[in-house]
Amino acid sequence: MWAHSANWRGERHRFSDHARGTAAMAGRFGTEFGAGELAHALGLFHDAGKVRCAWQERLRQVETEAGRVGIPHKDLGAYLLRSAAGVAALPVLGHHGGLTSAGELKDLRLEDASPGGEVLSRFLAEVPEAAEVLERAPLSLIPAVWRDSKLASELGIRLVFSSLVDADHLDTAAHFDGLSTPRVREDSDMAQLRDHFEWNRRRLIAGRAASPIDDLREQVYREAVHEAAGPTGIYRMPAPTGVGKTLSAAGFALHHAARTGKKRVVVAVPFITVTEQNAEVYRELLGQDTVLEHHSAVDVPESAAEAQRLRLAAENWDAPFVVTTTVQLFDSLFARKPARMRKLHRLANSVVILDEVQALPLHVLTPILDALRTLSERFGTTVLLTSATQPSFESLDVWNQLEIPNVVKDPDSLFKQLRRVRYEWWVTPKPSLAEVVSRAGEHEQSLMVVNTTADARTVYQQWQYEGVENPFHLSTRMCAAHRRAVLAEVNDLLACGKPVRLVSTQLIEAGVDVDFPVVYRAMAPAEAVQQAAGRANREGKRAESGLVTVFDAEDMGSPAGYRIGSDATRGLFGPQQHGVIDPDDLGTLDLYYRRLYQRSNTEHAERARTIQESRAKFDFTAVAEGPLRPGGAGQVRDAALAFRMLDDDTVPVVVTDYESTAEDLIDELRGREQGIGDVLRRLQPYIVSLPRRVLDDRGVCDLCKPIVAGLDLSAWRGDYHSAYGIDTSNLINEEVW
Repeated sequence: MWAHSANWRGERHRFSDHARGTAAMAGRFGTEFGAGELAHALGLFHDAGKVRCAWQERLRQVETEAGRVGIPHKDLGAYLLRSAAGVAALPVLGHHGGLTSAGELKDLRLEDASPGGEVLSRFLAEVPEAAEVLERAPLSLIPAVWRDSKLASELGIRLVFSSLVDADHLDTAAHFDGLSTPRVREDSDMAQLRDHFEWNRRRLIAGRAASPIDDLREQVYREAVHEAAGPTGIYRMPAPTGVGKTLSAAGFALHHAARTGKKRVVVAVPFITVTEQNAEVYRELLGQDTVLEHHSAVDVPESAAEAQRLRLAAENWDAPFVVTTTVQLFDSLFARKPARMRKLHRLANSVVILDEVQALPLHVLTPILDALRTLSERFGTTVLLTSATQPSFESLDVWNQLEIPNVVKDPDSLFKQLRRVRYEWWVTPKPSLAEVVSRAGEHEQSLMVVNTTADARTVYQQWQYEGVENPFHLSTRMCAAHRRAVLAEVNDLLACGKPVRLVSTQLIEAGVDVDFPVVYRAMAPAEAVQQAAGRANREGKRAESGLVTVFDAEDMGSPAGYRIGSDATRGLFGPQQHGVIDPDDLGTLDLYYRRLYQRSNTEHAERARTIQESRAKFDFTAVAEGPLRPGGAGQVRDAALAFRMLDDDTVPVVVTDYESTAEDLIDELRGREQGIGDVLRRLQPYIVSLPRRVLDDRGVCDLCKPIVAGLDLSAWRGDYHSAYGIDTSNLINEEVW
């Protein structure tokens, strides 16, 4: 019997070979988190339905037609494993279409699966060892570490599903590629990687210009490496901006991985721009082949011609050091489709660095923290939280009584030693935005950070009108290539001491390396204010402290998601009854987060509660797509209650007016049937992600022309301004980031 049609050598894939190959690999993956037996069984049974005569006959027919078999085969294996694995048999039922719900498994009825029947006999004739699994006691395949918690079991099922899907894809790809064994990278020697990193770090530091804060950076690094000797757990790195968190976090992770036998390091950061920046640093220190950079300005669809092979490295994170975005990480963790989840088993027995952890969205914070705690306590994952503005997660019930050691010994002292700025508060009476713009323009070198793209454009236009020398603009309406060019020019002017004024949305706060003497920050949540302050006197080289002016203009824009945080900032920081309190006061910052969680109803909001309830019911579809609407006709789901990191869904568009290269790449993309992944990667510097709600406007939508059928990517045929990028202001009334 056969599992797959003939490969390029004319060889069919034997059913028994595929079942055993998938089982062995899935078992190996599952062993990393104590689920080796379960994963092996899932692999052995996953294609059991293919032994049916109808399926085998259809396979022979489609070999000459180059089509699909089209006969479901997922049900038999899931049905047979239901006793020994319980709800953990769901991965077999979903190994093609995705995880569904415990209810679907429970309702499964098969007439041809009876003991002694023809179908079961055919299956056992192919893999006789499966009989032992069928004889096991009920639920005995479920790992003991899962059994006392439904939420832990739910996460375990996600990881074992990932193990099955990855093993299935790898074994299948090996067959069609004509390989005797699947393409699986050998486990890296983490001690060797650590030593390589240390050698290159010393070389990097020796070749870098001296800075007044070099000694403190080295102190933070030494303390982090010292704490890496600790056990698997959740750690915190509270360190000011500019103190070298990127290197210190990696040093902690690599030393800890080498000591505790972890298999890889996964670094997740909030923004693609920082992902690219950090990945480049890590590649320099660890080597090109060691670091996998994974983010998705464009996701290749499931139906792409190259199927599994196109997305292999990105899909299964088969690398010792992965740099990704928090959106990619957590949207995958709570997804249900194979392509998104295939990588998840790599999180077990790994070190996960969450950079700028204060940026985790409040509306899904509870399930995120619950999953992180479970990964750490039950699946061997160490988590490092890095931020200059550490959130008070331990104040939430989901992390109640959780010990979170600091890898920096005395954060208060460190923040005081590294205080490179002084704050001014322009909040009472409230100024107009125009007043603030004029004052910021009076400084020879100044950065102004605002909350919306509309305000950023207004500031730039006023500076132009006032004749300010060297004004620049930065926002997400500009493609990455454009933003990089602007930042390079701005940094050159700063280094030469020449006049330069830059207005930016909050993207400048995401680890972008600029150093201004003066920063103006529109009123915002305290963590955003402090991040903006990190762009002032960043290196501590200036004779005077940097100046950060927080302003609360009466006519400035503010995203809806900023309201609660901004109000909490107004109530706790700046001029208060007992004096002026600045955002780098760690005690008040802790109080700020507690107030933020309380006022935003973080733990008890309907969305977070619904996600956790759906997880406890093993309803994976409800988690990823939202629960069924009560009383609704048909299968209508409430997407507003689904897990999604970003509520404001975006659509990628390619800007063709910035550089002619983009148009050439579009032509190349249209002309290819294979290898499109490489073209998409080369297109990323020219992509802008527009909020989908902006495209709801007919005037904007008409300017987006689809490039390739089935690919969620369009070419932007509207205006692209040389200073501020895509401009839709004359088409709609916009108030977007």
